[in-house]
Amino acid sequence: MLVREVMTSPAVTVRRTDTVRRAIRVLHGHDITAAPVLDDSGRLVGVVSEMDLLRDEFEPDPRATAIPPSGGGAPPPHRVEEVMTAGVATVTGTTDVTVAIDLMVGRRIKSLPVVDGGGAVVGVVSRRDLMAMLARPDEELRGEVVEALREQYPGGPVWEVAVRDGVAELTGAFDHAGDEPARPENAGFDNAGFDDADKTARIAGLLARTVPGIVRVRFLTRS
Repeated sequence: MLVREVMTSPAVTVRRTDTVRRAIRVLHGHDITAAPVLDDSGRLVGVVSEMDLLRDEFEPDPRATAIPPSGGGAPPPHRVEEVMTAGVATVTGTTDVTVAIDLMVGRRIKSLPVVDGGGAVVGVVSRRDLMAMLARPDEELRGEVVEALREQYPGGPVWEVAVRDGVAELTGAFDHAGDEPARPENAGFDNAGFDDADKTARIAGLLARTVPGIVRVRFLTRS
């Protein structure tokens, strides 16, 4: 599955010069935990999260302790650029979701900006997006796989399609059974190096994988 198939687009963004309070309202209003931060030219310069924005927003309540808090101290940050995280990791629309997951786990973050070839933000992929895909009902996924195959092959061949826990099982007249056939390096959609049966299976597998929520494709041979 590719990032572009699960990302939220367009992305909700804030400006580096926005006030902290405005950014809080943006995140709360869109029910998101973080947002890409752009400069005045629209270039990505960082990410601001709920925790970034909450930090220093509250002062100690004197009712919570017998010793009154001391006054003074530096004023709280006022602009997003004062609290954001710079130098953030990004992915593109063609990044595999497994790479995005590894980045989120490794960096302990909940989302990643998605950028195009020029570095412009085109979306955000989050753990919530990925969970939503995995939570889709199998019957709903099956219907979309069937439709994708019918659009590509309106006159056949005909597959029996089943989906179990996000795994699509295609049953047909294949020369092999199991996972998708191995792809020669850089074969692409021209399917160079495949025999006819493997070409058909390869395309069918790619079509099934375009359905958000399909995590694996297996082929079964009719008995």
